[in-house]
Amino acid sequence: MRRVWGASHIATKQGSRGEARAAVHLGGLMHEMVKGGNVGLASLSEDIGSVLMSLSWGSPTGEGDADVSVLLLTGDGKVRSDGDFYFYNNPVAADGSVQLLGKAPTADGSEDRITFDLTAIPAGVEQIVVAASRYESARFSELQDLRLTLADGSGESLLRFSIDDPGEVSALLFGEFYRRGGDWKFRAIGQGYESGLAGVATDFGVDIDDDADVDVEAAPDAESEAESGSEVATEVRTTEAVAAIPAQPPSPAVESVPGGPEATAPTRPARPRTAKKKVTLPKVAKKSLAENDSWRGARLFPASALKSDHERETRATSVLLSVMAQVPEFGRRLTAAFGAPVGRMETFTEVTLPNGESPRRPDGVIRVERAGKLWTALVETKTNGNPLKPDQVQAYADIAARRGYEAVITLSNDVELEGSPLVEVKLDGRRKNKVALWHLSWAEVAHQAQMLIRHEGVGNAAHAWLLQELLHYLQHENSGCHGFQNMGRSWVPVRNAIDAETLCQGDPRAVEVVESWERLVRQVCLRLGGELGEKVLPVQRAKRGTDPASRRAALADRLCAEGRLDAELRIEGTPGVLALCADLRTGKLRTSIEIAAPDQGYPLSWAKRLVRRLAEAPADLHVEAVLEGQAGGPRGTLERLRPEPADILPKNGAQITGFRLSLFRGMGNTRGTAESGFIRSVDESVDRFHAHVVVHLDGGRSTRSRRPVEA
Repeated sequence: MRRVWGASHIATKQGSRGEARAAVHLGGLMHEMVKGGNVGLASLSEDIGSVLMSLSWGSPTGEGDADVSVLLLTGDGKVRSDGDFYFYNNPVAADGSVQLLGKAPTADGSEDRITFDLTAIPAGVEQIVVAASRYESARFSELQDLRLTLADGSGESLLRFSIDDPGEVSALLFGEFYRRGGDWKFRAIGQGYESGLAGVATDFGVDIDDDADVDVEAAPDAESEAESGSEVATEVRTTEAVAAIPAQPPSPAVESVPGGPEATAPTRPARPRTAKKKVTLPKVAKKSLAENDSWRGARLFPASALKSDHERETRATSVLLSVMAQVPEFGRRLTAAFGAPVGRMETFTEVTLPNGESPRRPDGVIRVERAGKLWTALVETKTNGNPLKPDQVQAYADIAARRGYEAVITLSNDVELEGSPLVEVKLDGRRKNKVALWHLSWAEVAHQAQMLIRHEGVGNAAHAWLLQELLHYLQHENSGCHGFQNMGRSWVPVRNAIDAETLCQGDPRAVEVVESWERLVRQVCLRLGGELGEKVLPVQRAKRGTDPASRRAALADRLCAEGRLDAELRIEGTPGVLALCADLRTGKLRTSIEIAAPDQGYPLSWAKRLVRRLAEAPADLHVEAVLEGQAGGPRGTLERLRPEPADILPKNGAQITGFRLSLFRGMGNTRGTAESGFIRSVDESVDRFHAHVVVHLDGGRSTRSRRPVEA
């Protein structure tokens, strides 16, 4: 989460239709754009070399979603080549000028983020169009609160554009950057397309090839490989090759013909496909050369000898920063959202900085150089569940402001929540230099490493190996980098009060438990998303405009009244939302998913087909028929229904609208991640339900296969 210090907002309006309306706040201008309006970026900020754009939307159910895309256009409004089309199968430009950073949850939907390094945009590009598209028959009219926001390199919000009535369209042009007199300007568009992502791409000159599905294998886990890193790189590049779109048509390839001279044959350039990649992982691990299980492979970053918290913090900082500097894809992925430009990155540890009579030593420093300019961030690290210290972060913020640095980055096991910062820091608003405070959890770092090495691919064998070693280190029990691992001091008292029925609404301890639960759910999403290579986001069903504090207070009151903590996870490619319920009164965890009944056929055939699809699911899986207009329908365990699927059908002929599948298990009673811990029981419940139930709901294929985009 990003916060910029020293800026308080005072809204005013000015201007007319076709021009930007401005909202003035201390330290800059926030422009409220209208359709067709335009504004020069240089008039909004002095720090526009790198900008962060966010496209967000919501829906009444919290389930609506869309994908963003970017097209680089010449003066004639066409791409130079298919390589100028950036979307989910081609998310990052080789020069770092465009990077699609993925999704983040909002109160009632999600937000897609894109970074643009405008100083790296090729000279021949005159326009940068930003669009979004929906899946299959979905339309933007089903979404609400469609909005584009833009922030400068310091994280300061510059402008906002809301689209009130997008219409019955499956693709939407939000806006565009364009050059005028050597400067960049932004125009709010708000134009819809009925032909989806493929229609947008072809309209701007992209040659789409959607005749066949794409099916590739991700890089194998280094733990299961006994071969050299070169083989890992081969697998990784195989994944990249599908999504790679050459910036220029390739030169003719030289082929060796058996039994004859070498011949030159032209090759057809790869064309982008709007059908999303299908990623499958290798199923068979190669045999280890170790004599027995007591042999342990040598690690680049050993963690077994770590004894103290200081050692863990020092080692973790050095390990992470060194890998960021050596693996450009990984370093850019972590720093792009912080406003860092694309350039030569160097990282440092144990740096001494003057601070009056007591010099300060931040855990690390990140510096990026581009075109002779430096971007600098100070890094403060905590491991093993230790909290960040406000006085330390405050001191680094003051030093950064005095020295003209751009950011302070904090790293800890905690996941920061909107409206609930981990540390409160103030900065003198009279200072010209603005310092942004950013936070990363160790779970987010591990997630990004997993996404790169297991699903998206990196440049070469050494980079793949380094990332795998980093991931092994972060997951080692001694590293202290496991992520959020403690439900907090209020967890046990709240559980005891619920058991004794003495917990009253308005108890602040209940709010603390709700915040801890939200952090845990977000971490579960990061971990599961990294393992699957899919977008996994928490669903937050809240009214539009509800601030985070009010939403959590309402959930805390519900916890007091019902004794339950509820969450929903949206996993891309699954037929429904994975629901998670922790009942503190009964000590049970319930994981469930509701799937809709087929449009055609008879209820008995639906029941038989469902039981067949769940042939490998656990026998204790509960199956319930969801009936129209009724609270509950017939139910039974899978073990009982296998010989008699008709037992799930209602006897009164009520209409079946779907089926609810549920697994139950005991809930851990401690607040931490010990064997009996609550957090461990939640992780294991979600993993078991996904691996043994959800994967069988997609024709026997994992949810890694993605939905195609409607042309």
